[in-house]
Amino acid sequence: MRLKRPRPLIFKRLKGKGVTAQIDGQAAVVGNHKLLMDEAISDDLAQAATKLQDAAKTVVYVGLNHQIIGLIAIQDVAKSTSKAAIASLKARGLKTVMLTGDNPRVAQSVAAQVGIDDVIADVLPGDKAAHVEALQKTGKVAFVGDGINDAPALTTADVGIAMGSGTDIAIDAGGIVLVKNDLRDVDRALALSKKTFNRIKLNLFWAFVYNVLGIPVAAGVFYAIGLTLSPELAGLAMAFSSLSVVTSSVLLNKAKLGTAAAQPA
Repeated sequence: MRLKRPRPLIFKRLKGKGVTAQIDGQAAVVGNHKLLMDEAISDDLAQAATKLQDAAKTVVYVGLNHQIIGLIAIQDVAKSTSKAAIASLKARGLKTVMLTGDNPRVAQSVAAQVGIDDVIADVLPGDKAAHVEALQKTGKVAFVGDGINDAPALTTADVGIAMGSGTDIAIDAGGIVLVKNDLRDVDRALALSKKTFNRIKLNLFWAFVYNVLGIPVAAGVFYAIGLTLSPELAGLAMAFSSLSVVTSSVLLNKAKLGTAAAQPA
């Protein structure tokens, strides 16, 4: 059976709520729970929506002439790696927060599944950056996102981490881009940055020791006690110093980046 699809007229976007249009002279709406501020809903449908939300399903409301007439349930299943990724971040002593425009019931259910500490739900697309700024009052904030709406928050955060599978705008806004669509790489990126910083300190230490010991000897400060350094040996020592720093840096490629949760206490 082929259904006749009427052509919608006067199509409008309801910011933060959904869309509306005129269909066969009737006002139709499709959107999230915020439509309920203007649309009536029966007790049966309201109870059905609550049950769906408690099951971590996002409910899309369909209304006609200011009356909700149906529900559409959508569910994003958490990846099997998400729980491990959150556990790794928490093992580093980091607090995890979910920023989402979804319903609080759905957001809390998903957060409980993967172990996220706090949830900030019902966030409008343009308000994510403001929430990041609020979190920055209590400490440094790293934000992970992949959508167009995440770009302002990515640039506002102290560290913006964009998923490589996300939009080009989000990727451009991120300070770090994860090639794989795997949240565990956030922990690996933190591990790599820590190893890199430690290697920088080690290189600076050896360069400092070389200069403190080598320059006075090459300058003849200890000539009186017979401690000298010929130009040839000084040049060789300088080359060795540079080579050791470069070699130390190249060895980072051999570093193993295990997750914090997998490391022994």
